[in-house]
Amino acid sequence: MTPEEFERGAAQAAAFIAAYWSRLQNDPASLSVLSTSKPGEVLGALPDEPPVHGASNALLDELFGKQELDALLPGLTHWQHPNFYAYFPANISGPAVIGELLAAGLGVQGMLWATSPACTELEMRVLDWLAGMLGLPETFTHASGTGGGVIQGTASEAVLTALVAARHRAVRSCRGAGEKPHLTLYASTQAHSSLIKAAMIAGLADSPDDRTHVRLIDVDSELRMRPDALACAMQDDLAAGRTPFFVCATLGTTASTAIDPLREIAAAVRAHAADVPPWLHVDAAHAGAACVCPEFRPMLNGVEHADSFCVNPHKWLLTNFDCDAFFVRDKRALIDSMSITPEYLRNTASDAGAVTDFRDWHVPLGRRFRALKLWMVIRWYGLEGLRHHIRSHAALAAMFESLVRSDDRFEILAPRTLNLVCFALRANDAASKSLLDRINASGRAYLSHAVLPLESGPRFALRMAVGSPNTREEHVRETWRLIQHLADGA
Repeated sequence: MTPEEFERGAAQAAAFIAAYWSRLQNDPASLSVLSTSKPGEVLGALPDEPPVHGASNALLDELFGKQELDALLPGLTHWQHPNFYAYFPANISGPAVIGELLAAGLGVQGMLWATSPACTELEMRVLDWLAGMLGLPETFTHASGTGGGVIQGTASEAVLTALVAARHRAVRSCRGAGEKPHLTLYASTQAHSSLIKAAMIAGLADSPDDRTHVRLIDVDSELRMRPDALACAMQDDLAAGRTPFFVCATLGTTASTAIDPLREIAAAVRAHAADVPPWLHVDAAHAGAACVCPEFRPMLNGVEHADSFCVNPHKWLLTNFDCDAFFVRDKRALIDSMSITPEYLRNTASDAGAVTDFRDWHVPLGRRFRALKLWMVIRWYGLEGLRHHIRSHAALAAMFESLVRSDDRFEILAPRTLNLVCFALRANDAASKSLLDRINASGRAYLSHAVLPLESGPRFALRMAVGSPNTREEHVRETWRLIQHLADGA
């Protein structure tokens, strides 16, 4: 493909995307939010064998001239649809997509500072910007000289990275005493499943149900981790000769957006009787984005005592997947657990210790120029634009919550902290599940569910997460009318 052919094809692709976005904004009813495809339907429509000869210019005409790409739309679940409420959002925006195109077109490999200094140093600056925008302490910035941020793929990668760093620190600490420690890690019962997966990858669990090294801590009536239960669990392990080494606090659990009491959890960790306290990781993958708004920052009280913190701009900050911002207070603890330098990676700048090599900050060696899209988003919208984005969704969720409360057939099952409402029919769980199935089958809206461990017993909850950049008040009210209508047949 020549540069001229690329320019033509890219223009056609941009026109297709712009038309798709326009359809989502102006005619969303023409698209079923949840894909209508049956298993294997898309696969069956594709050729069994690849082409022997390339299509060259004919490919562009086939894709865009014959609406070949349009044929894929029924096989898509439309995450940017204004009535997509199923999971936490996966935001995109024009500036982010342009940044992604620039990163792909430049095609640099940012594994070392030396392989593209701008790739590393722009990321350092943008992550320092983001730390300040969220209200994180300066110790989490590169400017501090001791900490800093790096872009990971996902929060799942971030928790694995933090877990490996914590294990390295704990094992090294115990090695001086000639011990081989039995390590234990802690999170609430509502923590994301990625923690258990990280424990499995790190060799600390043989299966999702293995509790040899994993402790899941009970939650309170608001579905937040109980700091007293955490303290007791750590003390019990310590008394049994085990070594508590890692605690994960969640700001915005997946099921209900519960906010763990970070200050009290940090106090429990600091009070732990050990030379090296457990590593405290804060998973704020979704909810952390709200901290660009000062009114939501109380959830960060105590974060100055955390060892690491992560948030996903690809969830709620208009930056397309993948983009997880992972911050550490002590970069040396992270680098020591990840660094390996074969001869082919040696260079003068790295050997002198004068630069940051992000290959030492995460599992992969290779890395894309992901900072470009986050840089574009922040510059395009500015802090006030991003705050408006967050506040509008929180306000729409509050409005939806009031609508639910106004109908005696429904009840709210968990406190609303941000943009997620967990609700159910009062009748029974079977009725709520049937209602959810009918909503999603309608194609007019897409919600998901959770089973919440309430004091009265487990309850099936419908999850209404407002997060699409295209969602406005009329969409939320239209969805509520749909829910009410379908509930009539429950």
